[in-house]
Amino acid sequence: MIILNGGSSSGKTGIVRCLQAVLPQPWLAFGVDSFVDALPAKLQASDAGLDIAADGTVNVGEEFRALEAAWTEGIVAMARAGARIVVDDVFLGGAASQQRWQKALGDVGALWVGVRCDSAVAAGRETARGDRVQGMAALQADAVHEGVVYDLEVDTTRTESLVCAHTIAAQVR
Repeated sequence: MIILNGGSSSGKTGIVRCLQAVLPQPWLAFGVDSFVDALPAKLQASDAGLDIAADGTVNVGEEFRALEAAWTEGIVAMARAGARIVVDDVFLGGAASQQRWQKALGDVGALWVGVRCDSAVAAGRETARGDRVQGMAALQADAVHEGVVYDLEVDTTRTESLVCAHTIAAQVR
């Protein structure tokens, strides 16, 4: 498995697409955005689920955590069954988020990749996308990395996704 962690609009999804193109074997991609999109509507703006405040602060509730744990276990089960998996995640809890993945992984190996991006650049991307609450990217740019230990870090502030993907792929081969 390859697990990418970075704030909103840091460029993770672009890197994942490029990884799928440059890695010689097929890799399945799973992202936290797809997980959030799969949540029932009643949990997408709820204290029990996912609550995104007007300033971009993200709070998650117990129901979100329970479903997230099942999602994580499911992804790890696919890796155990032989699938190559790349995950695009946002560690809102920093080190605690990484520890949840580590617990689920058990003996399944993972390459931990930090995806960094200057908060002003990420905020600009957020504005250009138009599908995110303004402020989320700046709030997450550094916070998601607090206490997280990586095998490799890339910075998309001035580096294209394809270059980052080649850097990561060199560690996989």
